[in-house]
Amino acid sequence: MVASEDCKKLVKHFEGLRLTAYQCSANVWTLGWGHTAGVEQGEYIDQDQAETWLDDDLHSCAKDIHRLVNVPLEQHQFDALSSWVFNLGGTNLKESTMLKVINQDIDGDIVFEMKRWNKSAGQILPGLIKRRDAEAEMWLGLGFNP
Repeated sequence: MVASEDCKKLVKHFEGLRLTAYQCSANVWTLGWGHTAGVEQGEYIDQDQAETWLDDDLHSCAKDIHRLVNVPLEQHQFDALSSWVFNLGGTNLKESTMLKVINQDIDGDIVFEMKRWNKSAGQILPGLIKRRDAEAEMWLGLGFNP
């Protein structure tokens, strides 16, 4: 399974496109649609490179999900989890209570666990609250409407 266009739309909405390197709320150098690997201050790219990196990064998220999730997922669930992993990383998924809940196939608690991840550097961020809400709605099959 791979991230759908709905997932890409959600990620793009919350990441925003930046063609010049900037530091995100966690003080990590970032480019394109939230790409961080190897990004350095002063670096810039074009939109084609941003699209390529987004696809590559979502592919990496998919590999983490396939490796860690032991139950079948529907496309909308996979998409929600892909956005979450894109934002927070596979290591956080691996160490999360949310993964345990998913692998135990307990539907109701997943949304609660997903929404708990709303902080950066110890601060609750309104943007992360909105993103987690959107991911939770996607998980539940309600789609994404910006």
